[in-house]
Amino acid sequence: MSHSSAQAQSSYPAVPAYEPQPSFDAVPERAHWHYRPRRAFWRGRVVRASAVAVVLALCGLVILALVREQTGTEGFLVGLGLALLPVPLLMAAFRWLDRVEPGPWRNLLFSFAWGACAAALVAIVANTFATRWIATATADPASADTLGATVVAPVVEESAKAAAVLLVFVFRGRDFTGIVDGVVIAGFTATGFAFTENILYLGNAFGEDQQFGTSGFASVTAATFFVRIVMSPFAHPLFTVLTGVGFGLAAMTARRRRVRRVALPALGLALAMGTHALWNGSAAYGPWGFYAVYGAFMVPAFGLLTWLAIWSRQRELRTISGELPAYAAAGWLTPAEPLALASMRARSLARGYAARCFGPAAARAVGEYETFATSLAFLRHRARRGAVGPDFMAREQELLHHLWQRKAVAGPALTYAARVTGRVWTPPPHLDYGGYNPYRH
Repeated sequence: MSHSSAQAQSSYPAVPAYEPQPSFDAVPERAHWHYRPRRAFWRGRVVRASAVAVVLALCGLVILALVREQTGTEGFLVGLGLALLPVPLLMAAFRWLDRVEPGPWRNLLFSFAWGACAAALVAIVANTFATRWIATATADPASADTLGATVVAPVVEESAKAAAVLLVFVFRGRDFTGIVDGVVIAGFTATGFAFTENILYLGNAFGEDQQFGTSGFASVTAATFFVRIVMSPFAHPLFTVLTGVGFGLAAMTARRRRVRRVALPALGLALAMGTHALWNGSAAYGPWGFYAVYGAFMVPAFGLLTWLAIWSRQRELRTISGELPAYAAAGWLTPAEPLALASMRARSLARGYAARCFGPAAARAVGEYETFATSLAFLRHRARRGAVGPDFMAREQELLHHLWQRKAVAGPALTYAARVTGRVWTPPPHLDYGGYNPYRH
C-alpha cells in the first residue's frame, strides 16, 4: 500500500468490532439505580422547555393584541383566514426536504413559533419606533417610510428571524448537521414570520376596503392577496434561508476553524438583509420596478436556492452510501443495507414490507433503524471533517446499540427493498453459471 493511500485510510474513524450481545448486561435498570445524577432545578429539560413556551406564548398574546388593534376584529379574522392558506404548503415542502434525516418536530415548532410570535413582535415594535424616530428627526414622513422599509426593516426582521436559527444551532447542535437542516429551520422560522405579517397586511387591506366600499377583484384585499400569497409566498423564506445556509455550512466546518464558523453565518445574514432590502426597495420604483426585481432577481434566486436544497438532499443520500459500507464490512450491517438506506423509495418499501409481514410495530422498528443508521453515517462523515466533539465514540456506540436492537427485523426488510428496487441483483436460483456470476463486480 502506498504512503498516500495509507494516509487517506487513516483519516477515517476506526469502526468498532461487531458484538453479537450488548456489553452492558451488568448495569442495573434505571429504576434500581442507587446513585442518580442530580442537576439544579433550572437546568431541567422540562423547566427550560416550559420557560421557552411561556415566553413565546406571552409574545404571541402581545402580537395578537397589537395586530388586532391595527386591523380590528373583523379584519383580523379575514387576514388570519387568508394568511393561513400558504402555511401548510410551505411547511410540507420544507418537511419533505428534511426526509433523509428528519429533525425533531420540537425544533420545527419552536422555529415557527419564534418567527410568528417573538420575531414578529420585535419587528413590529422596532420598525415602528425607528420609522417614527426618523420621521421626527428629518421632518419628512414619506422618506422615513421609505428608509424604514429599505434599511431598518431588513436589518431588524432578518436579525430577529436569525435568532431562532442561532438558538437551534447552539442548543440543538446534534440535530443541526448541514445545509438541509439550516434551510429547514430557517424556512419554518420565516414561514411563521410571514404568517403573522400577512395577517397584518391583509387585515389592514380589508379595513381599507370596508372604509371605501370596494370589493371583488378591484379591492385592496384581492391585490394584497395576489402579491403576498400567490406571487411571493416564498419571499420571507427565501431571505432567511440564506442565513440558514450560512449556519449549515458552519455546522459542516471543523470546530477548530472558529473564524470560518462565525463568518459563514454572518455572511448568510448579510445576504439575507441585502436581498430583503432589494425586495422592499423595488416598491419605491412603482409597479414596473417591482415586476423587474421579481422577474430578474427573485424568481432566479428562488430557483437557485431550490436547486441547492435538492442537491444538498441528494448529497445526504450519497453520504449514507459512502459512509455505511465501513460498518457493513465490520459486520454491523448486511452488504445490501447501505444501498437501501441511500434510497428513499427503498426505505419506504422496507417499512411497507415489515408492516405487511410483521405488523405496525415492525414498521416502526424499521423506520427507527433507518433514522439511527442515517445519524450514524452523518456522525462518521462529520468526524472525518473534524466537526464533532470528543464524545464521538460514545455517540457511535449508542447508535450501534440501537441498530443491534432492531437488526433482526430491519435487516431482512432493507435487503428485500434493495432487491426490489434493483440496487442489489441476485440471479434466479435456476440459473447456473458454473461458479461464475457475470453480475458480480
